[in-house]
Amino acid sequence: MVATRINWSKILADHDRWLRTVVFARLREPEAVDDVMQEVSLAAVKQSAPLTDPAKVAPWLYRLAVRQALLYRRGCGRRRKLLQRYGDVTQPEEMDRNVPEPLDWLLATERQQLIRKAMAQLPPRDAEILMLKYSEGWSYHEIAARLGVSHSAIETRLHRARAKLRQELFNMQVLEARQ
Repeated sequence: MVATRINWSKILADHDRWLRTVVFARLREPEAVDDVMQEVSLAAVKQSAPLTDPAKVAPWLYRLAVRQALLYRRGCGRRRKLLQRYGDVTQPEEMDRNVPEPLDWLLATERQQLIRKAMAQLPPRDAEILMLKYSEGWSYHEIAARLGVSHSAIETRLHRARAKLRQELFNMQVLEARQ
């Protein structure tokens, strides 16, 4: 059987946006996404067992991106421990961005911050699926195809993730209890 050669530059370009969303949902560090995506690309090109079925590329890339995000986080933890062992490490403070702007901008910014805080409390898997659905605008079928799971599994995961997000917003006193 002759294996078809996969054009990785095209495949990676086609899947880049949603893979970046997955990595961001896992790491929650915008500056780390490029590093992890570079590792994903390198691992995809250097794979030891070539993929022959183009339908399996998206789920495989998803698993690869998750694995690389976990490896990145592990490396950051090791570096942080090393730095703490050998010196006093001070974390950079968040920049104060209280620039006077119109009320609408201020309210929108506050709402985004509250949602980000609530999303940070969710497990990475839940944050990931919510971001694919709402920031990428994907349908249940698209998410299921890319993650390599069934449509009903996506429905269930999204339902549970929304409920967890709703509960987090309620805990932060952003939402009132439904009656």
